[in-house]
Amino acid sequence: MELFKWIVTFLPFINFIFALILIFFERRNVSTTLAWLMIFYFVPGFGFILYLTFGQNLSREKIFRLKKHEDRVIKEYLLENEKLIKHNKSFNSDDMKYYEDLMKLNFNNGNSPLTEDNTVEIFTDGISKFDDLLKEIKNAKKFIHIGYYIIKNDDLGKKILNALVEKAKEGVEVRLLYDQLGSRTLRKRHLKPLIDAGGKYAIFFPSLLYIVNYRINYRNHRKIVVIDNTIGYVGGFNIGDEYLGKSKKFGYWRDTHIKITGEAIVTLHLRFLLDWRYSSGETDVLIEKYLSSSVSKGDIGMQIVSSGPDTELEEIKFGYVKMIQDAKECILIQTPYLVLDDCIKESLKIASLSGVDVRIMIPNKPDHPFVYWASYHNAGELIRAGAKIYTYEKGFLHAKTVVVDNKVCSVGTANMDIRSFRLNFEVNAFIYNKDISMELRDVFYADISDCKELTPDVYKSRSALIKFKESISRLLSPIL
Repeated sequence: MELFKWIVTFLPFINFIFALILIFFERRNVSTTLAWLMIFYFVPGFGFILYLTFGQNLSREKIFRLKKHEDRVIKEYLLENEKLIKHNKSFNSDDMKYYEDLMKLNFNNGNSPLTEDNTVEIFTDGISKFDDLLKEIKNAKKFIHIGYYIIKNDDLGKKILNALVEKAKEGVEVRLLYDQLGSRTLRKRHLKPLIDAGGKYAIFFPSLLYIVNYRINYRNHRKIVVIDNTIGYVGGFNIGDEYLGKSKKFGYWRDTHIKITGEAIVTLHLRFLLDWRYSSGETDVLIEKYLSSSVSKGDIGMQIVSSGPDTELEEIKFGYVKMIQDAKECILIQTPYLVLDDCIKESLKIASLSGVDVRIMIPNKPDHPFVYWASYHNAGELIRAGAKIYTYEKGFLHAKTVVVDNKVCSVGTANMDIRSFRLNFEVNAFIYNKDISMELRDVFYADISDCKELTPDVYKSRSALIKFKESISRLLSPIL
């Protein structure tokens, strides 16, 4: 009883101290700070526990100081080494010349050099993507470097791991990187055959408690595979049966992944190796050994752009904003989450009100309820500005693609949401090619046949319960 009285007496003061800590020691977006202060007010005491679990930003500089320093030093070295990475100044088409300012932004903001000799193959179905990946793993001769946010110990996960074990037994170097939160069902015993065969694995940002990882932020959401420096993969698919459409909850899984050949693999591979060195502690890995230029007869211009909480600027978001602002005819976006900050939201509104055909496709069902209803609220705002919003009905839409004017596009791991822009480690390919852009355009319009349009009348007729969910989620959107 005395303890209860003590808590009731001092809780307001303790909550006030927590609020001061948040205000004066955090360096974050104002709307995010206000959202957490609101939580502190409504659930005093417990709100700070939620903050430590889901939102704390205090230790970011300490956690990623080494990573930030190493990334900068190695990137600067490689960018100066013309034998490894070249910043090409020639443009093989008028379309590429038109986007020279976007290329400069990605280079200056994200140390992302332009390469022009690439080929791209698009996958929109998990079965075809993983069949192709298993084929390339089987054909590997030197090394396989593979990193995913989610690797599950199910049929697909076992099939991939068994393929890696077989290659390791053949003497192929295998390095497997995964995020502990995303791959929390993966155990060390599952990886023992890989270690016994001579392969290696590393865990990104592990917790002291293996099963319960309380650090929700700063996850490695990237999906990167590089094989023999000749083949690279990046996109939205993780490793698990649900990505093959076997989940009863989600049904068919619609995602987008690309396979790359060409010099763009150098920067994609560099991203993996930097993450590997940070996660594994294997700092004696000679970066130069694995970054010889890849021979390709392709002609596709591309930049690999990565972003994360270890950098000061939101590199991928800036690229998205620039694409939107440059649009003259159309903007096509597929994303599982539409939790927008003011910058992107206003850019999309301005584009739509200026006569640009803005079309956005989102899932028709939530995998994270608050995120879904925040997406629904943002969709409503964009509809009022004249944008067309579609909900994917065939299954779950997980693709992360942007196509502008059928000339430039982006495919990668970054969702159109605040978490991807500020809190997760992401990687995207910005592609300057009309054929690839039009192929992704055709994919978008084909998917419309499996969608319902969220028209102004449909949105206005939503129930009071949905409006309530939207209102709460809108307030929480800066921390989702």
